[in-house]
Amino acid sequence: MSSDTPSYTYEQAGVSIEAGNRLVKAIGPLVKATMRPGADGEIGGFGGFFDPRAAGYKDPLLVAGNDGVGTKLKLAIENDKHDTVGIDLVAMCVNDLIVQGAEPLFFLDYFATGKLDNGVAERVIAGIAEGCREAGCALIGGETAEMPGMYAAGDYDLAGFCVGAVERGEQLTGERVAPGHVLLGLASSGVHSNGYSLVRRLATDKGWKLDRPALFDQDRLLIDVLIAPTRIYVKSLLPVVRAGHIDALAHITGGGLLENLPRVLPEGARAVVDADAWEQSRLMAFLQSQGNIEPGEMARTFNCGIGMVLAVTPDNVDAVTATLSDAGETVMRIGEIVEGQRGCTVRGSAGTWSAREDWDAGHDG
Repeated sequence: MSSDTPSYTYEQAGVSIEAGNRLVKAIGPLVKATMRPGADGEIGGFGGFFDPRAAGYKDPLLVAGNDGVGTKLKLAIENDKHDTVGIDLVAMCVNDLIVQGAEPLFFLDYFATGKLDNGVAERVIAGIAEGCREAGCALIGGETAEMPGMYAAGDYDLAGFCVGAVERGEQLTGERVAPGHVLLGLASSGVHSNGYSLVRRLATDKGWKLDRPALFDQDRLLIDVLIAPTRIYVKSLLPVVRAGHIDALAHITGGGLLENLPRVLPEGARAVVDADAWEQSRLMAFLQSQGNIEPGEMARTFNCGIGMVLAVTPDNVDAVTATLSDAGETVMRIGEIVEGQRGCTVRGSAGTWSAREDWDAGHDG
C-alpha cells in the first residue's frame, strides 16, 4: 500500500466502537437491576436466555409484542427530556401483553441514532430499566445502532420488543365477554404515547411556551405534563387477571376508546361508553379547547383520561374495584356491553360517536 494513501477508520466514518463499548459497560448495572426468576441479568452475548420453568410456568403460551414511542420522542429530544421515554417504550409493550392475560417476562430494546451520545443514551436506557422494574420483566438484551447520515444531529429512535407468558387455557381472548358485562376504566397518567403528532402541531401553531407552568396546572411546567410517561398497569392487574375476575382488557392507545374496545369483543357484543361517567382531565380539556377538537375526534385520537378498560361481570365489579383501588389505580365505571354489531359507541351530553362500521379486527391501534 502506498504511503500516500490515507488509512480509513470506522470512527472517521462516524461510528465509534469505543463509545459503544463504554455504553454497554455503563448500562450493565441498570440491566442487572431488572433480574428476575428465569433471567440472569447479564448482557453482552449474541442473545439473551430466559427459562419459563424457572419463572414458575408449567405449560405456558408465549405472547410477544413490539412497539415504539412515536413522535413523543421529538418533544423529548427538543426539550432535553430523555429520562422517561424509556418507560413509555416498555409501557406500550407490556400493557399490550397484560391484555392477553400474559405476564411480561423479558424485554429487548433497539436504540438507533446518527452519532452516539452516551449521556443521552444512558438516560434513555435507565428509563427502559425503570419501566422493566415497574412491569416486573427482565431487560435481557438490546441493540445500539450508530448510523451516520440516517438521523439529524441529536435525533434518535426507539423500538421495544417484549415476550410474556400465560398458562394454557388462562389467556384472555374476549370470548368470555357478553351483553351485561360492565366496563371499568383505569385512569391514564396523561397523553401516554399516542396523538403526539397532533399535540406537536398544536404546540407549534398556538405558540405554547413549554418551559413555563401549564395554564391548567401552575405547579408543573407544560413540557413536564406533556412528557409524563405512560402508566404501566401490569403489577396491579396481574393478580386480578389470574384470579379470573376479568374477562377482557383493552389497552387504550392509537384509535382511542372508539377503535380499541372492539378489538377485544366477540361478534354480537357492542361496547357502550358513557362519556359523562368521569370528569375530563384538565390536560385533555386544554388540548380539546386549544385545537377546537370535536368530541368524536378526541375519542378516536386520545385516551381521554382512560388508559385501560376492563370488562367484568356485575358480581365482580365491587371486588375488582376495591382490589385495584388498593393497588393505587383510579377506577371508574364507564359503560357496559350490550347486544349489537361488534363495535363501540361513546355517548354523552356532547353527542354520540361510533367506531367505523368497516372496523377490521386486524387493525393495529
